[in-house]
Amino acid sequence: MAWAMRAMQHAEVYYKLISSVDPQYLKLTKVDDQIYSEFRKNFEKLRIDVLDPEELKSVSAKEKWRPFCLKFDGVIEDFNYGTLLRLDCSQGYTEENTIFAPRIQFFAIEIARNREGHNKAVYNSVQNEEGEKGANRGAKENNKGGEKEKEANEGINKSGETSM
Repeated sequence: MAWAMRAMQHAEVYYKLISSVDPQYLKLTKVDDQIYSEFRKNFEKLRIDVLDPEELKSVSAKEKWRPFCLKFDGVIEDFNYGTLLRLDCSQGYTEENTIFAPRIQFFAIEIARNREGHNKAVYNSVQNEEGEKGANRGAKENNKGGEKEKEANEGINKSGETSM
């Protein structure tokens, strides 16, 4: 039960992060470039905006993912720790839109989503909602974005990785 709570906390921190900071500028690990290049070298045609669970969980998919994941053993802390991954990156974490995945798989897909602009939809929708609220409420709301960014940044540990 503790791992499920930890996975949910990580999901909440990550969602706050991509909601408050333009995802294309996020650095999730010290080795984002290596993760991204290896990911796209091995999975160049994988559709990442809306994931097909079969591309992650089928026997043939697991055979392809296993060597990729093992490359990061000792490079990414807890590389195989269970995390929650959104299937459709334009939506939040819901029971229907979430799959359980190893941490390195989460990093690979989310780094690619950030770099390729797929997570921008979440950021834009939250920013638009806050802009409308701010216009309706006045100057009092203007500092809320900074507070959200500060709260999201608290989820990043000292080594530069998100605390996921």
